Amino acid sequence: MSRRSLRSIYSAHFSGRRQERQFLSSMSFFATFAITRGITHAIRRDIGPFHNETRGGLHIHHLVWGIFGLLGVGYLWLDQVGTGMEQSSAQGSRATALLYGAGAALTLDEFALWLHLEDVYWAKQGRDSVDAVVLFASLLSVGFWGRWFFRDVAREALRLTGHEQRR
Repeated sequence: MSRRSLRSIYSAHFSGRRQERQFLSSMSFFATFAITRGITHAIRRDIGPFHNETRGGLHIHHLVWGIFGLLGVGYLWLDQVGTGMEQSSAQGSRATALLYGAGAALTLDEFALWLHLEDVYWAKQGRDSVDAVVLFASLLSVGFWGRWFFRDVAREALRLTGHEQRR
């Protein structure tokens, strides 16, 4: 049996642009949310090179960058860039899917700010449960869109390590 590359497994599972865009968006959402939570915790504990972004004494929340990203993707999609339609490039489709997932994560991470119109990011009111729910939901989404891809990657890894399952 010949060795299958990660690229060939990926291509087999995401030959359709819609599925690939959904998967990439979910992966981008999950990664961006997890990284953002890590960075915000580092800022709060004054660890590493991270710090709050301020301009003229005004704290720029990361949801601002998420909104800009979502607005940018929306504008590109209005112009049929990265929509997955046949005239749209595959690279544009991938880039807008990744940007959409990242923008959604940055925006939704500060959802409490939408509701309270004040910085309650570190308030105890449900912060832990919101983190857990969003991480779990995004991981489920990644698993849903990528389940057959991840299954085949795991099978190939087992086969390469000599632990292939006999049928």
